[in-house]
Amino acid sequence: MASPAAAAASTPNISACVKPKLCYSSSSSSSSSSSSALDLGSFSFHRPTIRPNINCSLHSPSVLHFPKHTSSSTGVATVKTTLPKEKDDFSSSVSQQWNFLQSAAAMALDAVETALVARETQHPLPKTADPRVQIAGNFAPVPEQPVQHSLPVDGRIPDCIQGVYTRNGANPLHKPVAGHHLFDGDGMVHAVQFKDGDASYACRFTETQRLIQERDFGRPVFPKAIGELHGHSGIARLLLFYARGLFGLVDHSHGTGVANAGLVYFNRRLLAMSEDDLPYQIRVTPSGDLETVGRYDFEGQLRSTMIAHPKVDPVSGEMFALSYDVVQKPYLKYFRFSPKGDKSPDVEIPLAEPTMMHDFAITERFVVVPDQQVVFKLQEMISGGSPVVYDKNKMSRFGVLDKNATDASGMRWIEAPDCFCFHLWNAWEEPETDEVVVIGSCMTPPDSIFNECDEGLKSVLSEIRLNLKTGKSTRRPILPESEQVNLEAGMVNRNRLGRKTQFAYLAVAEPWPKVSGFAKVDLSTGQVSKYIYGEQRYGGEPLFLPRDPNSGREDDGYILAFVHDEKTWKSELQIVNATNLQLEASVKLPSRVPYGFHGTFISSKELEKQA
Repeated sequence: MASPAAAAASTPNISACVKPKLCYSSSSSSSSSSSSALDLGSFSFHRPTIRPNINCSLHSPSVLHFPKHTSSSTGVATVKTTLPKEKDDFSSSVSQQWNFLQSAAAMALDAVETALVARETQHPLPKTADPRVQIAGNFAPVPEQPVQHSLPVDGRIPDCIQGVYTRNGANPLHKPVAGHHLFDGDGMVHAVQFKDGDASYACRFTETQRLIQERDFGRPVFPKAIGELHGHSGIARLLLFYARGLFGLVDHSHGTGVANAGLVYFNRRLLAMSEDDLPYQIRVTPSGDLETVGRYDFEGQLRSTMIAHPKVDPVSGEMFALSYDVVQKPYLKYFRFSPKGDKSPDVEIPLAEPTMMHDFAITERFVVVPDQQVVFKLQEMISGGSPVVYDKNKMSRFGVLDKNATDASGMRWIEAPDCFCFHLWNAWEEPETDEVVVIGSCMTPPDSIFNECDEGLKSVLSEIRLNLKTGKSTRRPILPESEQVNLEAGMVNRNRLGRKTQFAYLAVAEPWPKVSGFAKVDLSTGQVSKYIYGEQRYGGEPLFLPRDPNSGREDDGYILAFVHDEKTWKSELQIVNATNLQLEASVKLPSRVPYGFHGTFISSKELEKQA
């Protein structure tokens, strides 16, 4: 794998690698270059004179001192930012509401947890659950930031960009007491609003029921699905959590999710999602700030969890989604919503065992559902293992079902050996060959995100063809072997989702798990053009924003991406022309933006109609 430094040093070639060429004003960088101590809110980070080569988050400067959260005057009464001081016992505001029995139970369960943590800390944590690895460097959390306007901009923001770019991510409110995986963090949405040439920035926690209760407690009390729920200690944590619920110390009846993964704007609402709960509605205020409206069940219609990657059909305006259950049947359900938010009845899809369904795809007529080799086996915890298991004996397959199906009897399953796609970028139909074409990044080892392994992760952009007539599949890497690079997180032009697309815009996930740039890939020829952020500069998911929804050119638009400089500890939002991969503008942000997950753009016209 080529390092970002090596990529930056290579000779520029417009068909292979494009680097930012914008000259930055001295005023935007003088403050960071004049001192070796960088103020990060509640702590200072001193840059070492000599930095080691960065190959993974473990090698980044660790920032495990959690930011001090202070109240902010924003004019939004429903957004709370004052947090209690963390302490070893329950916060007084909570304990004062308990009766004698509850107080006694709280003390006893606290003692049990203390003993459990002491036992856990006697053994080294795997890297996939070690907070010193998972939230080191710019994966570390930040405090909320009220909206700040008139941000400095290098270059010129295109006139067509009017609205707000939002991006979700994991940002743990409290310091982990034991195991922690990056995916376990509390959801935080970062927003950059563009209005008449002015750019503003804000970031806010999504006020989930979990976050509200833990904020009142002053420490984490909900179990972390990936970082803590493994082995015997995971069983003990579940029992501890439900015991607290039994005594009324916590309330899990309104969800336990973190809403940190996906964002979708649908039916006049911005929804923040993680597949372990219902979505949460977020409102963008007229000033560009963010506030949580609450847990959203589509007016009482949605009674189960929903995955973080629902699909909105650009033609019909419908939204399609899945829900999976790891405990009881049905393990998988499919449903859809009309443009006005009316939900269809659930279609129960029979599966032999609960399977991870992080993503799926749609075409004009079908939904394409992956049933792959990463499964949930809760009984593995009894023998000391992780409940997330790579089942090598299972045959991966894709299910093709009519979008308007009322039951799963018409589902056609097509086997796809040794195929695990964490994300699917697009799919379309090719009637002349009776095939459904699926574009996804095939990841090996399949469970490497969740379980520690010695084998290096590979994410190969692939074309998978499902022949509906023969019931067979084929798979090929889209990039030639000489150009092969890990590609994860990204999208196609969403105005053409479910239809044949020429281009995909994907994060160059090297050195894993960091993102050193993004690639524009021609899906038919395999030609790849890379935009590299520069030495010790990393980003995340590239968002493609069409210049004009009615444009005849698929790549007529811009790429928006947060970029963080690990030398200066400064973050910015870059706007790159998607046609020629030239930097158009860079918005300098007032605070650090951690590496995160998925985002979306809401136009100014859509904001005017926001519910």
